[in-house]
Amino acid sequence: MPTPRIFIDADACPVKDEVYRVAERYGLKVFVVSNGWINTRRDAFIEQAVVDAGPDIADDWIAERAGPGDIVITQDIPLADRCLKSGAQALKSNGAPFTADSIGSALAGRMVGEHLRSMGVATSGPPPFGPKDRSAFLQALDRAVVMAKRVAP
Repeated sequence: MPTPRIFIDADACPVKDEVYRVAERYGLKVFVVSNGWINTRRDAFIEQAVVDAGPDIADDWIAERAGPGDIVITQDIPLADRCLKSGAQALKSNGAPFTADSIGSALAGRMVGEHLRSMGVATSGPPPFGPKDRSAFLQALDRAVVMAKRVAP
């Protein structure tokens, strides 16, 4: 049975080290995908993929490869939607999962925010990332790995 893989949308991901620890414990392959070189741990289970700069190129790289049994770490709602449709799980860096039930409202909220910003309305960004988020992420990733091992093709 193939083991799950973890894909990190890495350009602004604050939990890369946590992903490495969990992946090492479970023996999983990690793909760190970014538009530029990032200082990454040098381990056989970690592969860095540096893609061309441009809109959605890193997202396309991940979405074309992630499938059933895989886990994608991203804040990008459209990428999460694409990954869910291919059978992968998607987690935010605070541990909140994107699900089939929540992705529609997340996409709609994103569109409303973009519309408001285009009209010049100031919108707030995400709350500051803190230790509770890191802890919640570790717990959520552990649960996601257990689930992924059950559904990996």
